[in-house]
Amino acid sequence: MTTQPAKTRTPVSHLPLHVGRGLLMGAAEVVPGVSGGTIALITGVYDRLIDTAGHTVSAAQRLLRGDVRGARAEIARGHWLVVAPLLAGMVVAVVLGARLIEPLIEEHPVGSRAVFAGLVLASLAVPAMMVGRWTGRLVLLMAVSAVLAFLLTGLPPGTAADPPLPVVSLAAAVAICALVLPGVSGSFLLATVGLYEPTLAAVNARDLAYLGAFALGAGLGLAVFVRLLQHLLSTHRAVTLAVMTGLMAGSLRALWPWQTEDRGVLAPTGDVLPVVGLALAGAAFVVVLLVVERLAGGPDATASGGDRPAT
Repeated sequence: MTTQPAKTRTPVSHLPLHVGRGLLMGAAEVVPGVSGGTIALITGVYDRLIDTAGHTVSAAQRLLRGDVRGARAEIARGHWLVVAPLLAGMVVAVVLGARLIEPLIEEHPVGSRAVFAGLVLASLAVPAMMVGRWTGRLVLLMAVSAVLAFLLTGLPPGTAADPPLPVVSLAAAVAICALVLPGVSGSFLLATVGLYEPTLAAVNARDLAYLGAFALGAGLGLAVFVRLLQHLLSTHRAVTLAVMTGLMAGSLRALWPWQTEDRGVLAPTGDVLPVVGLALAGAAFVVVLLVVERLAGGPDATASGGDRPAT
């Protein structure tokens, strides 16, 4: 089964919706423990995002070989009326989120994590339903992926006050994979290697050297990973989606409301009921978003293993 969705004309009236989806994805990338890929799945743009990224990588490769016409053809095959407004929304959300979301998490860590935990928990239904028929092998793969994600999210955060630019590029190459892989948080990976706060500071300070090194690493990492992910979704779609489901489930450890500064899990303390309410609010947000996407006829099939045409 191919993952390339049928390309049809996107009405101009849908562009604000795509910007809104991009805003949600960008905001998710700022939050350690939440993946922009998860939001892409919920909002139904995941397949088109991967497909367009793959064509962009192919265009860059052709351009390096001097094949300008081939590069233009690859670019033209992308779903740009969907992806361009998505990217615009993401950029705005990352810039604003660096100033707004990060302080909110610092001041209200328990409540913030509860909201995002509810969001991710409800989101598990999306890739799980896209798998279709679950077999014992798929369940095992999901469980192994969940355990790996659980262990990864238990690693204590690192510290790097003034990281060398090559290290920034390397970290960005790994973290960018979370943009297209639901269940893996790019900001969480940056926090693990101690680059989360320096990266936010660079965004706020418009540190062009740091941001340039980050963009270079992100571009290289995306070029390698997108092609691999495209292949896996094309040839082993159910297996890949099962692994994604497991990664999302295991990543919930990072969003457990009660934890130490070194990410140690604690028993619930204090007034638990409001925290549960916030988690339910996060889950309700996902349910509402799925209903809205269904009514709006989102670009991709939400919670479906098949391909759908763009709207």
